[in-house]
Amino acid sequence: MKSKITLQSLVVAGLMLVAQAASAQVAVIVNPKSPLASMTQDQVASIFLGKTNTLPSGAAAAPADLPESSAIREQFYSKAAGKTSAQVKATWARLTFSGKATPPKELGAANEVKKYVASNPDAIGYIEKSAVDSSVKVVLIVE
Repeated sequence: MKSKITLQSLVVAGLMLVAQAASAQVAVIVNPKSPLASMTQDQVASIFLGKTNTLPSGAAAAPADLPESSAIREQFYSKAAGKTSAQVKATWARLTFSGKATPPKELGAANEVKKYVASNPDAIGYIEKSAVDSSVKVVLIVE
């Protein structure tokens, strides 16, 4: 009986975490020295899906991704690009195999993405809006 209650508690806690991640706002961020003031979802999706390798400013883009297991990554690709994780993975497999593009640099956590973007003038990444600080500049909020 006790294990059933514990299992139910774990399921409820897990569902609450998923719901929280699903409702989080995702901020697309660039280096604060970037001339970009804003970007459209289409521009962001084009960079993160390998359709272009330049920022709207003309600079070479250096995109940073969260790990595949990240709920924020799932939300980002779903909302910004209209793609599932499997579709994104298939897109990058095709582009990488054909030699047409290199996938975004995958970093382990939001703080690593923020640090990468803050230290690279051509970097672009995404993190939960609540993790944004003055070390980066927000160019799009994905909801």
